[in-house]
Amino acid sequence: MPTFASFDGLQLSYTVWEGEGRPVLLQHGFAADTNANWIAPGVVATLQQAGLTVIGLDARGHGRSAKPHDEASYGDDAMVRDVSALLDVLGLDEVSMVGYSMGAMIGLGAVAADPRIRCLAIGGVGSGIVDFGGVDTRVVTPEAISDALLASDPSTLPPSSAPFRALADALRADRVALAAVARGTANPKLDLTAIAVPTLVLAGEADPLAAEPERLAAAIAGARLVRVPGDHMTAVMHPAFGSALTGFLTAHDL
Repeated sequence: MPTFASFDGLQLSYTVWEGEGRPVLLQHGFAADTNANWIAPGVVATLQQAGLTVIGLDARGHGRSAKPHDEASYGDDAMVRDVSALLDVLGLDEVSMVGYSMGAMIGLGAVAADPRIRCLAIGGVGSGIVDFGGVDTRVVTPEAISDALLASDPSTLPPSSAPFRALADALRADRVALAAVARGTANPKLDLTAIAVPTLVLAGEADPLAAEPERLAAAIAGARLVRVPGDHMTAVMHPAFGSALTGFLTAHDL
């Protein structure tokens, strides 16, 4: 996988699958990476079958990208700025963007900040974005996620934060870096009124972190909502997710 130096010199990893039309930039969720969030569930293959150029970015602190342990490395919209830095490096004038969970929050920030993002699809989020500007703290707090990642005995963790630790352990992720991500990126207070591109909200029917997705869709001008089977970890794996995503992206590949 190639790497590039982001705005602050941090080395980030990305992958490009060549195709036709406007490139689609994929941004994964917290504790995951391009492989776990997009390749393994078949999303990349589905988009390739539609003939699209696909770009996967491993966020800082994740996957094959650099993993600083200080939370300051993740503040000040660093991950949003990483998206723009990658577009600069690739010399792209326009892209579509797809984000899941943490990646959805990055996408919402990036589309408001960078006019090169011409349409946006977000999954794994719901009314928490409207009410809290980011993670739905009624379900789990960034502090609880951080504590879970650093806990010496994961068997003692509550159901709300245990899945994040389990995913990090399954992927052999750097848990200290991820704890810094959780603290450094806590609820960025996204401005949904700044979103002025076609937007798709994809929500798992049993996903507590995507509760009341209709409220999120209503807060974004012209946004469309599609519900798919699954919870926070499995919705992206369902064929309905890839089908709805491909239909939206190809319809707006203008």
